Amino acid sequence: MVRNHIEPKTGRKRNGILPLIALLMLSIASGCNQSPANQQAASNVSPPAKKTKVVTTFLPIYWFTKAVAGDAAEVEILVPPGTEVHEYQAKPENVRAIATANVLVKNGLGLEEFLEETVKNAQNPKLTEIDASKGIKPLAEISPIVSTAKEEKDHDHEHTEGNPHVWLDPVLAKQQVTNIRDGLIAADPQNKAIYEANATAYIQKLDSLNSEFQQTLQKNPNCTFVTFHDAFPYLAQRYNLKQLAVVEIPEDQLSPSDVQNAVNAVKKYKVKALFSEPGIDNKLLKSLSQDLKLNLQTLDSLENGETDPQHYFQAMKANLQNLATACK
Repeated sequence: MVRNHIEPKTGRKRNGILPLIALLMLSIASGCNQSPANQQAASNVSPPAKKTKVVTTFLPIYWFTKAVAGDAAEVEILVPPGTEVHEYQAKPENVRAIATANVLVKNGLGLEEFLEETVKNAQNPKLTEIDASKGIKPLAEISPIVSTAKEEKDHDHEHTEGNPHVWLDPVLAKQQVTNIRDGLIAADPQNKAIYEANATAYIQKLDSLNSEFQQTLQKNPNCTFVTFHDAFPYLAQRYNLKQLAVVEIPEDQLSPSDVQNAVNAVKKYKVKALFSEPGIDNKLLKSLSQDLKLNLQTLDSLENGETDPQHYFQAMKANLQNLATACK
């Protein structure tokens, strides 16, 4: 509150008012005298560029894409880890994710059967699709899926475009990472340097993993093993092993024909081990391995696990250890 009082007539200005007027004049001058260049610079400050949105189909493709993208792009996954991708049915949220995405990365080779209709329903004409398996020659089969004389299997999920499990071969995984890198650079060229550096680092680790597999498995060449998922022909071919698949798609419980197929395979070939899927506690398979006097191990097809891209190497090294143990 300003008090009204009479100042002595000494010719002195009011001590409180003069500094206040000076301060106001200084503020006005600094605002009005701002140079046009500074005003333009302030008005040209734009918000950070929106990150490229990338959707990936399932876990290994997410790992490879996230490893390349790093923090330069927003990466999502369509098929939740642990969900059977071979028989996956698309959900409304998958359509919405693709509808708002800039890039879609798939494994290819006919694995993601749900994808064609889902992309069509998303109606996103600006979507860029990356086929991670581009340029990879698929294997139809490295050895026939062992079957009984009277086969009654459901062939709805046959791999008509060849076996799609290329990510389980570290050398072919390098090709997938390279395809993803090139696709991201084409879709988002401003982050080219980031994508190239990240891909190079991940490929170096894949090279080391390949060397480890070669050095370890060459000690026991031509090792034959039986699996209950036709997921490992590329890995077997790469490291001079032989996979005999009893079933094409993994099952929680073996059917009587599956058991007979396994027995036939063991009798016909010099089988060293049976391999089941991680996390499947199949009592019948345990009993079968005991009856056949074979070691029962697990081989991970890497369709479940942590979302950290480095988990690929942990899971593959666990596979290597189990193969080395079984093939002794």
